[in-house]
Amino acid sequence: MDAQDAARRLRAIGDELSERFYERADVVRTLLVTLLAGRHSLLLGPPGTAKSEMARELTGRIEGAAYWEILLSKFTAPTRMFGPIDVAALARGEYRQVYEGRATTAHVAFIDEIFKCSTAALNETLGYLNERIYHPENGGEPIRCPLIGAITASNELPDGEDSAAIYDRLLVRIEVGYLEDPSNFAALVRSAVHRPATPARTTVELTALRHAVTEAVPAVDVPDAIVDAVCTLRAALRRKELVASDRRWRQAVGLLQASAYLDGRTAVAETDLPVLTHVLWDSPAQRPTVEREVLHLVNPDAKEALDLADTIEELEAQLDAMAGQSREALSEWVIKKAHHQLATAGRRLERLRAEAVGAGRSTTAIDRVTGRQRAVRARVLTEALGVDASTVQAQL
Repeated sequence: MDAQDAARRLRAIGDELSERFYERADVVRTLLVTLLAGRHSLLLGPPGTAKSEMARELTGRIEGAAYWEILLSKFTAPTRMFGPIDVAALARGEYRQVYEGRATTAHVAFIDEIFKCSTAALNETLGYLNERIYHPENGGEPIRCPLIGAITASNELPDGEDSAAIYDRLLVRIEVGYLEDPSNFAALVRSAVHRPATPARTTVELTALRHAVTEAVPAVDVPDAIVDAVCTLRAALRRKELVASDRRWRQAVGLLQASAYLDGRTAVAETDLPVLTHVLWDSPAQRPTVEREVLHLVNPDAKEALDLADTIEELEAQLDAMAGQSREALSEWVIKKAHHQLATAGRRLERLRAEAVGAGRSTTAIDRVTGRQRAVRARVLTEALGVDASTVQAQL
């Protein structure tokens, strides 16, 4: 399998998972890019948002790879993660660990509730993620682990210094929320009733993935124009008092190379820069600012979509503030204000998406804002007008 065939297979995997998991196309693509860069990712979001299922489905597409998964707690012992004691050997007076089927032998891993890592396992987990090494319990020679990348997940941010150290080592942080678009939620409900057709299942061989990570991705060119764009972005974020470490910026270059490789290109382009929106923030509250600065550089369509998102969020806040008012007052607000603004935003988002597609730019941000517009529209129909939004086809 040559490098381009591997890239084609990985794109097909991304397409198949995006079709299966509603509103997760950007999440899936970012996980693939992170794996190709040989880095680790964090899926951050509430329970029931398909974090675990996505991770398993993606890692299960790598043929020949040893997979390891664990749900951590504050009481998880290092030996449970990296290798239990061989009881039979211990009976013979030998202290030995069994590494097969543990993190020590895994090529890909999924670590759920990563920030609940026990204090006892913290140092070994950091060494595992940073250097891909494990120090045996008996003090023997460090073991080099074949880990390509780990997908981690959490329902919440770290709340202590120990877990913050792990958080710092997760280069990519992806927020995963509940479905926004009412039509996607309806499709999800229908999928629980109707048995879906057997989906296509593209795979990629471990050897091909390894070659991509170690040879093909590092060979992708980074033009001077991209270096200039990254420097401009860093300066813009510093003006907003958002400062990422030099290490994080340097590692982010590998993500840009991986993004270009995944798209079948031999050089990084401006269209690869949006992956940085998942790298350069520490708290979710900072992510919108990072996204705006990135899109200001590379994607005017998406930047305007985010501006429309502000209008949509303001309308939803007004709807919340009007809770308890009469149906007549709500109807008047819809007629005089919400109707026009939501309809205008919907039409503009449609045009922005068409322009982005025509120019070969990403529609991820536009699609996300469109989902919010439809969600707020559904709330207005239901709460303000008493109409069943699922039965209304016309736009407000």
